[in-house]
Amino acid sequence: MTKSTLSVQSFCFRNFKDNNDTAKKVDQIGLKGIEICGIHCDFNNIQDHRTCLDTYGDNGIRVISIGVNNLSSREANTPIFEFAKTADLKAMSVSFNLDQDIEESLKTADEMAEEYGVNLGIHNHGGTHWLGNKDALNWVYGKTSSRIGLSLDTAWALAAKADPIDFINSFSDRLYILHLKDFIFERDGSPEDVVVGTGNINLAEMQNALLNCGFQGEAVIEYEGDPADPVPALTECVAKIKTEMNEIFAV
Repeated sequence: MTKSTLSVQSFCFRNFKDNNDTAKKVDQIGLKGIEICGIHCDFNNIQDHRTCLDTYGDNGIRVISIGVNNLSSREANTPIFEFAKTADLKAMSVSFNLDQDIEESLKTADEMAEEYGVNLGIHNHGGTHWLGNKDALNWVYGKTSSRIGLSLDTAWALAAKADPIDFINSFSDRLYILHLKDFIFERDGSPEDVVVGTGNINLAEMQNALLNCGFQGEAVIEYEGDPADPVPALTECVAKIKTEMNEIFAV
């Protein structure tokens, strides 16, 4: 089984807007791949796409995904899909808002995913997000082709009082991106980011689930704490995953 190469979400470096700086920090934590969010690229400006990709490429960092981007109309979606085409992405993290014709948005996204040859992973963002539960995801998947799947955020699954391993098992055939993220919870229920594997995520159990389902998607570390200097904690995240999930992830 081919191992998935570990990457990092650019939102971890949200205090560092310059892509050269961000690329150097990715290298510093020992990784060579990144999922870019809107802080580090204006996806609506197609002229900026190549510059962004070249900046990371020149630093030896590969852009493996983008997101999380809300999808709606074909006109609004086109620049996002054009970035995916230019970057030759296999998958990207997306979401859909309920303040629009959701069935039409899903139909359009499904058609464009097929046209552009890219899979879409729905991100289960937030404990109360409408796409953060299995019933909603099953409703979406019942209306779409397998081009639309899951970008599973393990910590936000916890915040929704769900088991991320259950999500892996339930949606293994549509699991395109995995956001490796961990929370502990305060007495009032508010989440706090911690080094992955030191909170409520059992990395050994998760590795077994991913091995059993033959996971071949993108794996992305996400740690939102310490925005002024996330490098030490992210370096610890890489070390934990390298040690405890080495059968499935390559660093």
